Amino acid sequence: MAEPEQFWKSWRERLTALRNVPPVLRIVWQSGPVVVTLGLIFRLITSLVPIAALWITKLIIDGIVHAISSQQPVPTSLWWLVAAEFGIAIFGSILNRVIDFLDASLADKYTRYVSIAVMQHAAGLDLIAYEDPVFYDRLERARVQATDRLGMIQSIGRLVQQVITAGSLSVTILLFSPWLLLLLIAGILPAFLGESHFAFLGYARNFRQTPIRRELDYLRVLGGSREAAKELKLFGLKDFLIERFTRLSDKIYHENIDLARRRLIAGSFLSMIGTAGYYSAYVYVIWRTVTGSLSIGMLTFLTGAIVQASANIQQIFSTLSSIADQALFLTDLLAFFEMRPTIRSKPNALPAPRPISRGFEFRNVSFRYPGASRLVLNGLNVTLRAGERVALVGENGEGKTTLVKLMTRLYDPVEGQVLLDGVDLREYGLEDLYREIGVIFQDFMRYEMTARENIAVGRVEEIDNLPLLQIAADKSMADEVIGKLPREYEQMLGRRFENGVDLSGGEWQKVALARAYLRDAQVLILDEPTAALDARSEFEVFQRFAELTAGKTALFISHRFSTVRVAQRILVLEKGRIAEDGSHDQLFSLGGRYAEMFEMQAASYR
Repeated sequence: MAEPEQFWKSWRERLTALRNVPPVLRIVWQSGPVVVTLGLIFRLITSLVPIAALWITKLIIDGIVHAISSQQPVPTSLWWLVAAEFGIAIFGSILNRVIDFLDASLADKYTRYVSIAVMQHAAGLDLIAYEDPVFYDRLERARVQATDRLGMIQSIGRLVQQVITAGSLSVTILLFSPWLLLLLIAGILPAFLGESHFAFLGYARNFRQTPIRRELDYLRVLGGSREAAKELKLFGLKDFLIERFTRLSDKIYHENIDLARRRLIAGSFLSMIGTAGYYSAYVYVIWRTVTGSLSIGMLTFLTGAIVQASANIQQIFSTLSSIADQALFLTDLLAFFEMRPTIRSKPNALPAPRPISRGFEFRNVSFRYPGASRLVLNGLNVTLRAGERVALVGENGEGKTTLVKLMTRLYDPVEGQVLLDGVDLREYGLEDLYREIGVIFQDFMRYEMTARENIAVGRVEEIDNLPLLQIAADKSMADEVIGKLPREYEQMLGRRFENGVDLSGGEWQKVALARAYLRDAQVLILDEPTAALDARSEFEVFQRFAELTAGKTALFISHRFSTVRVAQRILVLEKGRIAEDGSHDQLFSLGGRYAEMFEMQAASYR
């Protein structure tokens, strides 16, 4: 694209981005209306201080010149003017400090408010959005923009102050000579356009670099994390990771330095034009004073007005440009807030059935992930009866976890229906439905919190009910793990924070299982919950699981067929459909896929 066309295109995008400012101002107002109001009032008062100080200075100088030229004593009123100038200086200094205090207070309020808003909104979005790398880039930029746009908010406050100050000073210059004011503006405008153009190029560069920066952040974590340390050493990955990090960071460095070099050259040339405009106006005022058209006091007033008006007009252009450019960066934050989940409760949604009488039915259910053509589930039909203990088995990638996420309505099917007691899950209230289901996934969270809090997240309203948490821990056998910790239930888990104690994979899983038991839900789902346990511990967990889920609807996924046998019914998932359905004895005697997988695993123990 030709350079002029690119220039005007960038300006159109910049002006369009100003539409982002009002929504952000609403967020700022909501974060601290009192602080915002006080800040505007004090800025309004502060903006009038320079013109008042300049006018008093003019009166003082003219008074001194008159006294000297007429050989009269200095009048008492002159000292009152000096006192007034001193008072205005003190008053202006205090006002600036008050504004700084209000800005700092607003920054904290805004950061807190918008960070919470981002967390709340992200938590409400569809789980499937997290399968999309484009969403991750947008979320990352939204997180950064949420807190990095404090400069724009403060710029808007400064803009109000600069406009009023420049307006009052410009009126004086305008009354003296309209051409003088136009000369100042004409000198400043080229520098403003140049800075704005390069600021836009900086935004485009940052947008382009987002995926690379995310990869750099990942490599930093990978190169210094405890989880990766063993393989980094044993596989000799240090040089590989450093070379990859160096190559990507060098690419960013060269792009940044190239833009900075171009900005330096162009900015230096354009600033010379602005300086020439200012000194042309300055010379003109001196010439008028020398010819007797102006008094010394008026010379002082006008030169001060020219200096400050020039600075303020330049700051106005610069601030406007900064606001417009930073508004570009807010595009992703506002687009993020505009995202709406598709999985949500309908108006007047039904409460979840209590008790569940018939169970779940998958009716012609198909599902694929965003951007994928392959159906993970393809016309699936199966019923999970209420109070039944069912095991789900199959090879990796056959859709076992996907089935669980559809059953819990973390996803909605592409085709077909998932029914609970004969009613489509989409008819039930989400929060009410979730309360009736307890789930532990294979990739469960290891919260860097206390052992008590780690269990309580399963039913967070019971966080202070220690006896209930202890019952859940006893059911999952986590009580044995917690009993060995120095501070037991108040022990910080993980190594992120001071005095934290890390657990083994199996110990973490027992703590995670306690969350599921704490739910005391009608439906209990365990997705590979014992992958890190030894064979004996796994056997004990599933024996207890069978006892504790009596009368409840229970579904579990496991690759170990020795534990699958405790299920009343086993479903074999293959190519997105139920290939076999029956008890262990029925499926084994059938001699089909289940029997084949069972024999293959059993052979490894012979």
